Amino acid sequence: MVLQANQTGNYGPIGVIMVVSALVPFIFLNKTARNKIGFRGSKKWSALALALGVGAAFSFLLYFLGQELYGNSFQNWYEYIGKSYQIPDVISAEDKLFLFSIMASTGMIFSPIGEELFFRGIVHGAFAKSVGEKNASLIDSSAFALTHIAHFGLLHIDGRWYFYSIPTLIWVLGMFVVSLIFFRMKTSSDSLWGPIICHAGFNLGMIYSIFYLL
Repeated sequence: MVLQANQTGNYGPIGVIMVVSALVPFIFLNKTARNKIGFRGSKKWSALALALGVGAAFSFLLYFLGQELYGNSFQNWYEYIGKSYQIPDVISAEDKLFLFSIMASTGMIFSPIGEELFFRGIVHGAFAKSVGEKNASLIDSSAFALTHIAHFGLLHIDGRWYFYSIPTLIWVLGMFVVSLIFFRMKTSSDSLWGPIICHAGFNLGMIYSIFYLL
């Protein structure tokens, strides 16, 4: 669906998937099970604040790495992802800020909640009891990273599909590392709100980089 959205520019169905992912724990799990996977409140405010900053910092690190290696080519992950935002070449500062606010708001809500409840919640919880917390984190991080090949890896440019192996490998490794960071934020906050907020910070940094740094 993501690949089709990259081709058509229609990302509406992806939003539906994120909403469904967020609803899954409430449909199939009772309150005790949701608490067990980490969906509970956290009073560790400093850990939550740190999570937001760490997520944003890692997104800027990926920005600088992409710029250093690939400049403004589509082999730069943010350049390719940014084309899906359809930012007009000529746009006023006010309109750009308005568009950024919309993209940042949706990017900080839907995918962080949907993906973290699924990967750091459902997927992680399904493996943690049998293989342990650390190994379960490697599994959910691998799944998260490989899934994001759909966002950057198979590139649809000017009506044709391309695959750039080295940039894709770097991107996947980046998604794997940031996924491990999300898990670390879960343990430090003792709640799924840690990775949700960290993921939101990452998305905010990525969207800011696309709008104002590229």
